Amino acid sequence: MSPDPDWRTPAERSEYRTTPDLAETMAYLDRLAAARPDLVRVEEFGRTGEGRPLSVVVVSRGGRFEPEAVRRERRVVLLVQNAIHAGEMDGKDACLALLRDLLRRPEDAALLDRVVLLFVPIYNVDGHERRSPYGRINQNGPETFGWRANGTNLNLNRDYQKSDAPETRAFHRLFQRWLPDFFVDDHVTDGADFQYDVTFMLDDTPDVHPPTAEWVRAVVRPELTRRVHAAGHLAFPAQVFLKDETDPAAGLVFNTNAPRFSTGQMVLESRPGLLVELHMLKEYRTRVTANVELLRALMQLLNEQADRLLELNREADAETVRLGGPERRGAEFPLVLDASGATETVDFLGVEYERSPSPVSGGMAIRYGRAPRTMRLTIETGARTVVAVPLPAGYIVPAPWTPVVDVLVAHGVKVRRTSAPWTGAVEVYRCDGMEWPRRPFEGRFPILRGSNVERPFGHFGACSRSVATRTFPAGSAVVSLAQRTAKVAIHWLEPEAPDSALRWGFFHPIFEAKESGEGYVVEALARTMRADDPALAAEFDARVARDAVFAHDPAARLAFFYDRSPWGAANRVGEYPVGRLSTLDGIPLE
Repeated sequence: MSPDPDWRTPAERSEYRTTPDLAETMAYLDRLAAARPDLVRVEEFGRTGEGRPLSVVVVSRGGRFEPEAVRRERRVVLLVQNAIHAGEMDGKDACLALLRDLLRRPEDAALLDRVVLLFVPIYNVDGHERRSPYGRINQNGPETFGWRANGTNLNLNRDYQKSDAPETRAFHRLFQRWLPDFFVDDHVTDGADFQYDVTFMLDDTPDVHPPTAEWVRAVVRPELTRRVHAAGHLAFPAQVFLKDETDPAAGLVFNTNAPRFSTGQMVLESRPGLLVELHMLKEYRTRVTANVELLRALMQLLNEQADRLLELNREADAETVRLGGPERRGAEFPLVLDASGATETVDFLGVEYERSPSPVSGGMAIRYGRAPRTMRLTIETGARTVVAVPLPAGYIVPAPWTPVVDVLVAHGVKVRRTSAPWTGAVEVYRCDGMEWPRRPFEGRFPILRGSNVERPFGHFGACSRSVATRTFPAGSAVVSLAQRTAKVAIHWLEPEAPDSALRWGFFHPIFEAKESGEGYVVEALARTMRADDPALAAEFDARVARDAVFAHDPAARLAFFYDRSPWGAANRVGEYPVGRLSTLDGIPLE
């Protein structure tokens, strides 16, 4: 590259007052790619809902721009995603600066020795182009920025598992093509005030391949923290979630990542996922340069640890394939996690603050100051499994449930179809007691019971499993767990998983009774059932005695008997249609 042209990024040219729009961003990338076609290629990997191109930048030595060539040379593929929340565009400007440095600074060129860098400059492109100064009230610059959600007002970082958005399905195709070894999602946090320029999180929970989790704990977290500090920025190796948002001294709580989030999805893909959270109250220059230094530190580390990371990922993939083998049949698979209850005390670099009763909210209010304050805080550490399921050999999904299978296919899960009707013994679930929110969440009405919609800890505990003989029509989908994406299939098809198809509403019709009886008909039926079944009559009388709402609801009282009659049972309300297979032998497959 010529030393003469002005290679400052658009944000640098404005002294970080502004961030470039899509056209200016792509123009700068095209300049870099034209200057060094041997190192940089810009590719389109999909289209947004509004028809804009989704672009990925591939930075690779020796003109190796194909995944197969990179794998043959045993190089690590690092995928960095930016602006999924398009008001948080810092990672985009950081990647532009990092790319320029990789091409121009001799000391940075070595970062490409064992690492191929892929970065998505703008993931939520439609949101990015909805530019305004009024998207994020709690952010210090730039002057205008994009919107959190995409063109249909979906938060793409709640969509990874259900995959409703075209952007999400394009991401899955990109991921399957490259199968990155390490993933980064760049964000800007809101919440508490503190001294750190950047916080970051990597999962090391019980659902992570244990050697990978140990590598994260022993190597990645401490090394990234040390190197970012050495580069002049303060980093904290955990997400900051206050136990009491009006009082940092109350400590920090643990957060687990469900598969709706990018890094939660990486757990199912058996890849390390780094969530970067820059601090929204720092000026834009500080945030962007901190992001650059974190990514530079990560590339240094991945060059040093390339062979180790490649081996960890190979082992993790092999272990996932073994989930479908006979030696793992019935083994417990961790499905839902929560905080372990363990804590540790850390020095937290916060700032001074005052608390006082608020005449506006009626609660306590916090006002942060500017003076640094180091606090000894308790932080929850570690996770435990609160729901586990025994592993089947696979699943069978009846042919009519096409949208459920489409999501599996979008994730790259291998699906086979039955060539003829098949009848056999399968494990089935019956679910009841479901509750739904009054308002939609991410375009759907997900099942609520026992969990918070936004952060789904816990479980609803309302699905019972039994063995039954079922008939599945020709064209039903059979999913073996003997494949690399087995954990994606488990989390999508096990109803109690935090982001399962059942939770997200893909099976809502099973909770609807399509036949019923007139009151005078059911009245006569109920009288007969009471006379013929003293135990049923006693159960009904006990319900009336203890449940005042039920006792004063004539329709509910009649439904008690109708639901327990052969006519009520024929509705199959709550009967989950997916079967768990103990073997795939004997199933006629195309």
